[in-house]
Amino acid sequence: MTEPIKREAAAREAAGPEPWLRGTLAEVPPVARAVLHALELAKEDLQRWCGALTDAELNARPAGLPPVSFHLRHIARSVDRLLTYAEGIELTSEQIAAMKTEMNPGATHDQVFTELAAGLDRGASRVRALAHCDLSETRAVGKKQLPASLGGLLVHVADHTQRHVGQAVTTAKIVLASRERASWKS
Repeated sequence: MTEPIKREAAAREAAGPEPWLRGTLAEVPPVARAVLHALELAKEDLQRWCGALTDAELNARPAGLPPVSFHLRHIARSVDRLLTYAEGIELTSEQIAAMKTEMNPGATHDQVFTELAAGLDRGASRVRALAHCDLSETRAVGKKQLPASLGGLLVHVADHTQRHVGQAVTTAKIVLASRERASWKS
C-alpha cells in the first residue's frame, strides 16, 4: 500500500463513522436529516482534505481544473441559492453577483473557510426550518422558472454539495501530491 493510500485510510479510520451513521438528528424528518448529514460530512471532509492547503494551493489550477477555492465558494453560495428557491423566493441581485465571482483568483484560506463554515451553518438552519414542510410543494428555479419540488431542491442541496466536495478533495490531493514531489526533489 502506498504512503498516500495509507494516510487516507488512517484519516478515514480516525474520523469514525460518517454523520449519517452516528445516530444523530433523530428528531429531524428523514429527508432533511439526510441533507443535514451531507452538509456535516462536507464540512468535515473539506477541512480534513483541504484545510492544510496554503493560499497559493487553494488557488492552484492543476491541469486547468477549477481551484479548490472555487469549490469552497461555490458550495457555500450554491447552498444559499438552492435554499432560496426551496423557500419559494427568487434570487437577489447580490446572490447573482456573488455567483459571478466564485472563480476569482486570490482567495485566502481564512476567507474561503470562513465563508464555507458560515454558509453551511446558515444552510443547516434553513434546512431545519423547512424540515416539516410538505416536500411535494412545487417550487420554481431560475430565470426560466423551471419546475421543481421542495423535496427535490433539498435532495439537490445534498447531492450538489457532495459533488463539489469530491471535486475539491480530488483537486486538493493533486495539489498535495505536487507538494510532496517538490519536497522529494529538494
